Formats: sequence, structure tokens, C-alpha cells
Amino acid sequence: MDSPPAPTDVFRVRANGPLRGTVRLSGAKNSALKLMAAALLVDGELTLEAVPRIADVPVMADVLRGLGMDVDLDPEAEVARLRPTEALHWHAPQDAVTRIRASISCLGPLVGRLRHARLALPGGDKIGARGIDLHLRGLAAMGATIDERPGEVEVIASELHGAIIPLDFPSVGATENLVMAAALADGETVIDNAAREPEIQDLCRMLVAMGARIDGIGSPTISVEGVDRLASVTWTTCPDRIEAGTYAFAAALTGGDVVIERVQPSALTMPLLKLRAAGAIVEEGADSLRVKAADLDAVDVVTLPYPGFPTDLQPQLMVLLTQAIGTSRVTENVFESRFSFVDELLRMGADVHLDGHHALIHGPSRLHGTTLAGLDVRAGAAGTLAGLVADGETYVRDVHHVDRGYADFVPRLQALGADVERLPAAAFDG
Repeated sequence: MDSPPAPTDVFRVRANGPLRGTVRLSGAKNSALKLMAAALLVDGELTLEAVPRIADVPVMADVLRGLGMDVDLDPEAEVARLRPTEALHWHAPQDAVTRIRASISCLGPLVGRLRHARLALPGGDKIGARGIDLHLRGLAAMGATIDERPGEVEVIASELHGAIIPLDFPSVGATENLVMAAALADGETVIDNAAREPEIQDLCRMLVAMGARIDGIGSPTISVEGVDRLASVTWTTCPDRIEAGTYAFAAALTGGDVVIERVQPSALTMPLLKLRAAGAIVEEGADSLRVKAADLDAVDVVTLPYPGFPTDLQPQLMVLLTQAIGTSRVTENVFESRFSFVDELLRMGADVHLDGHHALIHGPSRLHGTTLAGLDVRAGAAGTLAGLVADGETYVRDVHHVDRGYADFVPRLQALGADVERLPAAAFDG
């Protein structure tokens, strides 16, 4: 029998009034990890700046080291330096790969650079089915042979050529992998119904700075003309829009006044639209936001691929809507298990009713502190936000998930006046 999982730290949260102050954000989790994978394509060193101090970064570094990369991380400076060695491997280490979903982003670069890759199926959050069929179909269209075995996949491309690849769904991961493979393929690859997220745009722009030929960045059709090599570059990771949205919702939730620095407001058009519709006052700067609270009103929200409302902000939004006047409707169209967090809210006293992929939230509700499971990165953050307005003490368990996506989460909240602290599991008797 397997041994039980090791206990992790918990967050203890107590309501302490409005959040006030300034928070400066990190680079985007969902960009930095993919930029790191792109280092497999480079002839020379890739230097990444604004790399967030999150748990997934050293895991991704371990994946890349297992593939023969030299990786030097400087968390204090938020810098990563990555350089391929002459002994790059096409088979990634299973133990690291299965710990992090983003490890699948190594598939495209390996096929592009070595024409061969074997990866265990990746791990990560359990928020719904996220298969890699679209990745594999696209690589097959480019001439690769796919061998799927239980728990792993092997891709061999003796010749990797351009192709027209229509995606059934604008998959972020498939778009990233196919763009990276196509960057070193022969001929032109056209990806139709491509994902358009700012993090994909960040990756594409970095590849262009390396010498890749990519047109249509940020549009549903991306064309990539393969080149022989990609050169060294220094690149600054784009800001984390999900982290920014989390603090913006926290400010409105607590009746606060928070300035968020190092953010791209244009990447948050739909979340800010809904935040304003809920009654918050939002002031946009060139690279900053100021969120000031007002009375909260119910809103209806539908999660969709970018530029729609991001599913990664849905749990945080759900907490905000428990404090809004009236009935809100949230429709989840991206991950079928994202509503798992609702059970945690119900135990706090929220009035939420589920009907398939719809949730009706009646507010305002008086929330009561309890012990919550941090089911994934965003649910753990949302549970912490709920504790900021709940009676008594709220304990959020399994916070290693939060560590995967939020840099310095507790210190940043504390700097805004939140009463939150991190406790070792041994000190928690709840």
C-alpha cells in the first residue's frame, strides 16, 4: 500500500477589514514555464527575467535538466539562465514530468530540435480532462509518428514539415507546442483556431526575437515559417494577469483600495469589465491598476478562452459574488471540474446552487470560518480570499497548490493589511 501523502502547510485567515496599499506582481506562471521549455530550441543561452518565485519553476528546471539542459535559477533576482548542452536527451525524467502539467510544453521543442521525444503524461491540477490529443494530431499532420502507451507518449519525426492544422478547440497547450515545433520545421505551418492568450503572444514574440518567423500573433490564425536555428536572447516574462485579477477581486471583496503594479490592463479586459459591472471602481494606468470598492451588485459571467473571462479567475470571482446583492449566474465552459470549489463555499455558508455547468449565487451571504481544502492553485487562493471576509478563523489546507501559482502570496496579502499567516501542518490541530 502507498504511504499517505506528506502533510503540507496551512493558511490561517481572519477578517481584518479592507485591504489597502500597493502590490507589485510577478511574471506570469503560464508564460514563464513555457518560455523555459522554449530554451530547448536555442543555439546558445536564454536569459529570462521576471521569473516568478513559484514552486513550479524549480520543478520545470528539473525537467529540463533531465533533458540535458544547464539551468541556473536566481529566485531573488527573478532570473533564469538556460542553455542546451551537446548531450540533449529526447526522453524526459518521469518523476519530474508527472509533477507538473507544463512539462508537456517540452514536447514541441524536443520534436522540433531533436525530431524525437518521449514524455510521461504530465501531472498538475485535477480540474478536468486536459488530454493532449490536439497536440499529437498537429504533430502527426507535420509528419510525426505517434506511439501512445499507458502513461506515456513517444513522437518520432524523421522529417518534420509544415502543415495546415485546424484545432477543434483553441487549446493553449496545443498552440504552444505546435508553434515551437514549427519554428524549426521545414516549410510553413498554419494553425487555425489557435489560442490567443497573452502568454502565447509572449512566447511567440520571444521566438521572433530569437529569429523565428511568425505571423498572426494574437489572432486565431498563426503562421510559422520554419528556420534553421534560433539565437540567444534576453526576455522579460509578461505580467501575470491571473495574479493581478486575484488581488483586484480581493480589493473589491474586502471593501478596500489597492494599487496593483506591473500589470497589463489590456490583458484583463473582460475581468475588469465584470468587476466594474459588480460596482467596483477601476482605474487603469499604463502598467498599473487601482481597484476601489463600492457596494457590490450581482453579475452574470461565462468563462471562455481568451479574450473571454478566464476560468482561472472563476473561483475568486465566485467568492466575490457571495457578497454581492442579488443573484449572479456563473457558467463554466472550460474545465468541467472547476466547480469542485463550490462545496468548500457551501460549508462556509454561501448560497450557491449548481445546475450542470451553471452556478447561481445568491448574495450577500454571511460566511463562517472553517477548514477548506485547497483543491488546486486557484481554489486555494479563492479559499484564502473567502477567509478575508468570513467570521472567525478560516484554515486553507494543501497550500502547496497555491505555491505553484502565486509568488509570496502570504507576505503580499499581509503587506495589504490582511490577517493571514502560514502555519506548518504540525502546528495545525484542525
